[in-house]
Amino acid sequence: MTKGTAIITGASSGIGAVYADRLARRGYGIVPVARDRGRLTALAERLSTEHGVTVTPLPADLTRDGDRERVLTMLRDDQGLSLLVNCAGIGPKAPLLGSERAGLDSMLHLNVDVLHSLTVTAAQAFASRQRGAIINIASVVALMPERFNATYCASKAFVLAFTQAISTELKPHGVQVQAVLPGFTRTGLFERAGVDIAAIPPEMIMEAGDMVDASLAGFDRGEIVTIPSLADIQLWSDLENARLELAPYLSLKQPAARYATGTGSR
Repeated sequence: MTKGTAIITGASSGIGAVYADRLARRGYGIVPVARDRGRLTALAERLSTEHGVTVTPLPADLTRDGDRERVLTMLRDDQGLSLLVNCAGIGPKAPLLGSERAGLDSMLHLNVDVLHSLTVTAAQAFASRQRGAIINIASVVALMPERFNATYCASKAFVLAFTQAISTELKPHGVQVQAVLPGFTRTGLFERAGVDIAAIPPEMIMEAGDMVDASLAGFDRGEIVTIPSLADIQLWSDLENARLELAPYLSLKQPAARYATGTGSR
């Protein structure tokens, strides 16, 4: 076992389960994390049989402090861990104005707070070992917040910005970081969110296996941000270059001339 061990949240189904399969194929030991003990056990049996790797299921509800602390302790203490894949997350059931605040708060807690605590713990542990990698699943809605539930879009924008920011800090320590921005992906997320997947044009929906395979190809290339559907990478480069060109103008002593008011005006 030369790859080390990958710990994958949200691994009992959907994107997380596909990551577990693909990484097991690559020779990683697998620690799948999810609430459903039965699904985790079945996944572990299949992966160990098909790929001959060690699979250690870790049943945990990451929204519960005690369960989350067990995962954080493993990230801190297990020297064999070399990869964290943050797939755990939930989507909205309605637009913001039609949602209950408690549901939005719960979504933010899992999509932002939990991911943040896991990523920070892994980043510090991996940096101290001078090796490792972190993959965070964001979403293309981070780039088009007008198109979807505002709270969900903001949670995924956090994942994107946070991952880009820590990549700079972790690079000198030999730790690789990637944010993955899927579009519509065929998983159980739609059903759980009460969305009729049949209402989405089929040409917009990617199979989970294709999405993960593309994302791992981007990971192999060292991409910090991977958008599996994007054929013309120059479009992303242009967006990033435009953002960076703003930098010299974002913090100056004087307000911009277009905001100037007349002397003495109120």
